[in-house]
Amino acid sequence: MTTKPEDLPVAILAGGLATRLKPITETVPKLLVSVAGEPFFTHQIRLLKKSGLTHLVVCLGYLGEKVVDLYGDGSKWGVKIEYSFDGPKLLGTGGALIGALPKLGDVFYVLYGDSYLPIDYLAVGRSFLASGKLGLMTVFENSERYDASNVWFEGAEMRAYDKKAKVPAMRHIDYGLGVFRKAAFDGFPREAAVDLSDIQKALLERGQLAGFEIRERFFEVGSHSGLRELDSLLKKSG
Repeated sequence: MTTKPEDLPVAILAGGLATRLKPITETVPKLLVSVAGEPFFTHQIRLLKKSGLTHLVVCLGYLGEKVVDLYGDGSKWGVKIEYSFDGPKLLGTGGALIGALPKLGDVFYVLYGDSYLPIDYLAVGRSFLASGKLGLMTVFENSERYDASNVWFEGAEMRAYDKKAKVPAMRHIDYGLGVFRKAAFDGFPREAAVDLSDIQKALLERGQLAGFEIRERFFEVGSHSGLRELDSLLKKSG
C-alpha cells in the first residue's frame, strides 16, 4: 500500500516545562496558553486540518492532564487525538517520541508544541517520502533574525546541524517540523532522556537526514515576545 502524506500521524512535542513563558505557565501548559482568544493548540489543530492532517499524537508531561481534559479524543475539533505521557521523569524531545512510537506507526510528522507554521505540510511529507531517508528537517534561511542559526544547508543538502558548535556557513535554522521513519530511533535508549537534536545529528552523520527549505518565516509561542507577535497577527487576520 502506498503511503500518502495526508495519512501520516503528527506527533506534537508538548511535554516541557515552558520556563520562558513564566509566570503564565506556572498554572497553564504551553498548548493552552491563550492566543487571540483561544488556546494555542486550537490554532495548531486548525492549521493541520487545513492540510488534511487529522491524526494527532500529543506528547505530554508538565500539566498535560489539562490538555486531555479540554480536548479529549479530538472529535469536537474534527480530528483524532491520542496522548503519550512522559511519566514521572521528563524524557526530552527524543525520549518523548520514542515513548510514543507504538501510537505513531512507521512514518510520522513531528511538530514542536510551540510552533505556528502556516505552510503546506503535505509538500513536506511528499518530499520526505521521495527522499528514501530516515528523517527530514525543514529549514529556514534565518540569518540570525529570529533566533540563532544552527543549520548549514547548501545545494538542497543538509551539511551540518548543531545547536552548540556553530560554523560560519550556518545561515539556516531548524524550522520546527520534521518527518521520520520509526527506524530513525533504533539504537537510542528507551525510557531515558534523549534530545531530538541528538537523533537528527546522528542521522545527518549517516547521510540519512533530508532537508526541505521553507520560504515563509515561522511563528512561535515559546517566549513572551513570540506570544505577543502571534497574538497580534492572528487578531488582525481573524
